Amino acid sequence: MRTIDKRLNAKLAPVLIKRAPTLTLPYDARCKSRFAATLDSGEEVGVVLPRGTVLRDGDMLVADDGGLVRVIAAAQSVLRVRAPDRLTLTRAAYHLGNRHTPVEVGIDELKLEADPVLEDMLKRLGAQVEHATLPFQPEAGAYSGQLGGGHRHGHDETFAEDYALAQRVFDEHHGHAHDHGHAHGHDHNHGDPGPGGHVHDADCGHDHGHCDGHAHDHSHEHR
Repeated sequence: MRTIDKRLNAKLAPVLIKRAPTLTLPYDARCKSRFAATLDSGEEVGVVLPRGTVLRDGDMLVADDGGLVRVIAAAQSVLRVRAPDRLTLTRAAYHLGNRHTPVEVGIDELKLEADPVLEDMLKRLGAQVEHATLPFQPEAGAYSGQLGGGHRHGHDETFAEDYALAQRVFDEHHGHAHDHGHAHGHDHNHGDPGPGGHVHDADCGHDHGHCDGHAHDHSHEHR
């Protein structure tokens, strides 16, 4: 059995790309670095890539015998999210990102893997949700925590209402009573803003506490 162990970054001639056997994978499989797979030709192969590799549609791989393999993003069950206005779509994107959900961003729509909890939340936020079977290719970084910047804490009334609604939907489906209140104790030491980076591990090490069971400590200390 051949082993696929490299991803090519160099540009190849179209004829080589066209002739290469294909490997059709859903998003979950494209996030794995070590797995057994079957090429569309029926050949069984082993995939052993560097850890953290996420394959995308059109990627060219190299087997241990020098042979090429082209990756195809498989059609899978997804939700297509649209909205009557850009503000609603932006809020929907915010709340999906707040849960670290991989999202494919289009000009006027979002796409994510089908999930009944998130579908319910999106509909309550005023978005239009449609089930579809399509290839899914989310934004790079949405799954690895490499999108920069800290969380925005909205203090306008509409934002607070949306946040409470999104959290209530999430809690209803998971049966938890989470304390995600934005009670800010206004004791910030402005000389030491603290770390602003994201550590996306099992505990979602966010210093702003947007993970289940994390409290918000936003005290301000004006000196």
